[in-house]
Amino acid sequence: MSAEQKAGELGITFAPKEPGYLNLCVRTGNLLITSGHTSDLKGKLGDDVSVEQGYEAAKDCAIKILQSVHNAHGTIAGLKVLKLLGCVNSTLEFTDQHLVINGASDLLHELYGKDGDGFHARSALGFAALPTGAAVEIEAIFEIIDG
Repeated sequence: MSAEQKAGELGITFAPKEPGYLNLCVRTGNLLITSGHTSDLKGKLGDDVSVEQGYEAAKDCAIKILQSVHNAHGTIAGLKVLKLLGCVNSTLEFTDQHLVINGASDLLHELYGKDGDGFHARSALGFAALPTGAAVEIEAIFEIIDG
């Protein structure tokens, strides 16, 4: 089953989106590089947002990334996930950024396979603030391997 079919089974939808101020996903050669996608959840990990809420926010970011990739490329099938950069709005004392960004990684593993095209490099970093007060922001790089 393709990543797109699996996404459909999870209730992830892909509707066309009009271009905005920035390009949310650009293709160069056989790479798809996304802009940062922020969570709808606002707040700071280690203060008013729990790790579990952050995990779901990271998953939300991954869904938005997949929607932008689909909008730019026409499908999310035939891709290899190369790299995620996860940014977590967190207090100085909070050190579980990696557990938060697992929300995005776990979704991509589910769609592309943890031992296959979903096995990716990743950074999970803490930030004092993110745009619009978002709890999480993630960007991604995919390789087009089929198509």
